[in-house]
Amino acid sequence: MADTQPIKEFLRGDRFARLCGIELLEVTPGSARARMLITDAHLNGLRIVHGGAIFALADFTFAAASNSHGTVAVGINVSISYLQAARGGALVAEAREISRNSKLASYTIEVRDEAGCLIALFQGMVYRKPDPITPAQD
Repeated sequence: MADTQPIKEFLRGDRFARLCGIELLEVTPGSARARMLITDAHLNGLRIVHGGAIFALADFTFAAASNSHGTVAVGINVSISYLQAARGGALVAEAREISRNSKLASYTIEVRDEAGCLIALFQGMVYRKPDPITPAQD
């Protein structure tokens, strides 16, 4: 199994994910899981979880999975479908690699609530660069 420590260290430098309260639970080559505990700051005017908060969780998980092979991957196209409103508790996103070659890779990310209900489905494609992942220097 590949060493995922460099990607874990790299993702610890994601300031926006930290601001959103996103926690990386697991990363293995081609997959990742992350969690976000919903607070009042994640709610929109309807008192449901803001679509941007759900997107941020899915996007972070996408980044973790796509960079897990040890080289830089940058998003070139994403889409998200919101399937059900989320109101609180925690959300968990799980990313799965669908296809990968030397230049492109495709991922599906499912965002679920604590009851296991599918809240959103995110699909993303990355361009894979040859540059190695290196943790940011603060």
